[in-house]
Amino acid sequence: MDMRRRQLNTFGLALAGAAIAPRAWAQGEDARKYPSKPIRLVIPFAVGGGTDIIGREIAHQLTLAWGQSVVAENRAGGNSTIGLETVAKSAADGYTLTMITASATVNVTLMGHKQPYNLLTDFAPITQITSQPYVLVVNPNLPVHSVKDLIALAKKRGAKPMTYGSSGIGGLSHLSGALFSSLADIPLTHVPYKGGSPAMTDVASGQIDMLFSTRLQADILIKAGRLRPLAVTTSKRSSASPDLPTMEEAGVPGYNVAGWYGMLAPARTPAPIVAKLNKEIVRIVALPEVAQRMAADGSEPTSSTPEAFQAHIRSEVERWAALIKKMGITTE
Repeated sequence: MDMRRRQLNTFGLALAGAAIAPRAWAQGEDARKYPSKPIRLVIPFAVGGGTDIIGREIAHQLTLAWGQSVVAENRAGGNSTIGLETVAKSAADGYTLTMITASATVNVTLMGHKQPYNLLTDFAPITQITSQPYVLVVNPNLPVHSVKDLIALAKKRGAKPMTYGSSGIGGLSHLSGALFSSLADIPLTHVPYKGGSPAMTDVASGQIDMLFSTRLQADILIKAGRLRPLAVTTSKRSSASPDLPTMEEAGVPGYNVAGWYGMLAPARTPAPIVAKLNKEIVRIVALPEVAQRMAADGSEPTSSTPEAFQAHIRSEVERWAALIKKMGITTE
């Protein structure tokens, strides 16, 4: 009986191997021919935003490289959830892709079971595309000229905490302020707005004290002297603002927040197709004209292997989950 069982097992493995081999060969064949028809690139935000600008540039460059149309399609809503769900449920053949931003890793915790997909298992990461620093700006009438000054003033306020605005609950501008409050051990009151522009208007007018903003959004008011920049949020100084210290350099050890964009395909997309997409997009990201377009958005080009991007997404989910739990942040 044992011999019979071993023979059947051996035969079953042989059949499985025979079945896998043609499939693997077919995937390789598909990758050599890919793309043989137009590709749809879902952009899960509205037209005109940073994700849209960069996504359309990547789509344009892929079209030039491959001679097949890569068509950008905006499917905004739910802080990227609607667009990502569309792609998660699409065929895993490389012909439906999506842009992703750092906010998607926050949604995992804030939305919980309400999220219609699993970010860590329903997608095949292709590559990170950008990294984007935020800049801490304050009303220029505040008697502070450094992050250390700001921390000292916040500690003096006592029962009347300083205020920081954001583009909305759960956005990176919100979590940047929450992380500052946590690491500097200072009380801060969060004031959410429906977008970054009204929040910045209220900082400039003195209605609130500070804001973590994209450099692109804050640049005009900084140059006009209506906002005072104190530091950037990334672990390294920004090439667009080399004179601004990082938050860590400015006196907040362990502080690091970077916005970012990347690209995903549906889970189970054949690995050779993912590899082909990765190779081409990494080449595109390194082009001077693409870097120039990213700089206009306040972003810096970056790239990664699919494996490194998967690890990055997972680490971002974990770090934001820990902060959200510690600070008691909810969307209610």
